[in-house]
Amino acid sequence: MQPFVIKQAEFVTSVGAGSAYPPPERAEIAIVGKSNVGKSSLINHLCGNKKLAKTSQTPGKTRLINFFLLNRDFYLVDLPGYGFARASKTEQAEWGSLMEQYLSSGRVQHLFLLIDIRHAPTAEDRQMFEWVLYYGLPFTLIATKADKIAKSKRRQAANQAAKLLGAPPAAIPYSSESGDGKEAVLERIGQILQDRENKA
Repeated sequence: MQPFVIKQAEFVTSVGAGSAYPPPERAEIAIVGKSNVGKSSLINHLCGNKKLAKTSQTPGKTRLINFFLLNRDFYLVDLPGYGFARASKTEQAEWGSLMEQYLSSGRVQHLFLLIDIRHAPTAEDRQMFEWVLYYGLPFTLIATKADKIAKSKRRQAANQAAKLLGAPPAAIPYSSESGDGKEAVLERIGQILQDRENKA
């Protein structure tokens, strides 16, 4: 199998409450995780464009569902981060409703669930994982910020985080800084798209 390559990437639209999604004619891979876990950085790193998805040191930057069209073939969908303490209860409820509406829409081919490799999964991480299982969404667990720990310990730390979450011990350690895990995630995307094509 040829290595999967992202040759083209562009921002398409942001969707809020009551807004229309793009036509459901392409595969959609959604990216979800707590605020500041590195969702936007992962998108930028995969696509080789630091300015594609807006990043910030301030948690809660992504407040809409952002659609990015890759290779003019499929969407990477950046979802609002959960667990942002400074957000009001109303804002948190709105973000939660927005995500739930999208993830239960039947549009999502696959979900990338991001967790911080340095810490045990939070209550919000567990809640999201239970929700993913409840709705039967295919998923891949990605343990971000892998450059923050020793290279020899990354695989073990990623699998330990997966175990604590209750997921199979097959998390991908990922770093947008060092590039660790990029090849594995691109390979996973290639498999997801190939599986969809085979079912068509």
